[in-house]
Amino acid sequence: MAEIDYRQSGVDIDAGNEVVRRIKNLARGTYTPGVLSGVGSFGGLFALDPAAPDPVLVASADGVGTKLKIAFMAGVHHTVGRDLVNHCVNDILVQGARPLFFLDYLATGRLTPDVAEQIVTGVAAACSENGCALLGGETAEMPGFYADGEYDLAGFIVGHVRRADIVDGRTIVAGDALVALPSTGLHTNGYSLARRIAFDTLKLDVDSYVAELGETVGESFLRPHRSYLKTIAPLLVSRSIKGMAHITGGGITENLPRALPEGRAFTLDRRSWTPPAVFGWLQRAGSISDAEMLRVFNMGVGLILVCGADEVDALVASLSASGEHAWLVGSVT
Repeated sequence: MAEIDYRQSGVDIDAGNEVVRRIKNLARGTYTPGVLSGVGSFGGLFALDPAAPDPVLVASADGVGTKLKIAFMAGVHHTVGRDLVNHCVNDILVQGARPLFFLDYLATGRLTPDVAEQIVTGVAAACSENGCALLGGETAEMPGFYADGEYDLAGFIVGHVRRADIVDGRTIVAGDALVALPSTGLHTNGYSLARRIAFDTLKLDVDSYVAELGETVGESFLRPHRSYLKTIAPLLVSRSIKGMAHITGGGITENLPRALPEGRAFTLDRRSWTPPAVFGWLQRAGSISDAEMLRVFNMGVGLILVCGADEVDALVASLSASGEHAWLVGSVT
């Protein structure tokens, strides 16, 4: 009987070692002073700044969802890692936290070093941009579990905030203002519906050019999820921001209430902004109601800030001075 090895079973240890070798170089480029260990240890070591008084760690985990299907179809793998990191950064930012380190999990049926390197290149680039160390992760080769050419991607982030600086929405009252910051497109939510409309209903593919969008379906759908850290971090010092909502899965309808205390609701001025063309295109092509659009997609609003009514002008002016477009989108009731 012929000898059977692990590679014949679908797991290539040599490919795994090659991926780790490439990832080590990418990760080193993200290291911050707190990193005490390199990629390859069983656990990553990170030292908290002893000068930071009363630090609270803030952690979150997330994935990219079915946006990955677009990456598979287009053969473009360097943007989804950026999506992953920026999404996680925003999730802890809304509580006032700055990121310390990030870990990623990449699982695939057959490990291809070039594809893995493209993915982690995006992860590393976004980590560097957000001042966050890529401390470690896991690359799993699982033959028979994922279809050929497909993978899943998840991330885990840890950040910190002084206990006194936590943004938790406790001081939000009726009459407070809602200030919106724009998204760059779909970000990382609503892709199951978007894919059904574009590929099943309209019979398009990723390379189909859509005149209304001024680009191909793939270019529109793969535009990276943006990070709001550099925009928001300078504003946290003044403590004028009472609460924040990252508009992800569930849209504005489901995410904004998470930033409000019990007994508070909100009203939106739908006339205060025009959603990017991709949302109108999807809504008309899929005959989707306004309520469903607001519950599935971010509709061009990536982050909502809550501040006192008397702070709106100063907040919007400060954001504008930094080159950010921001506008009054509604109020707390």
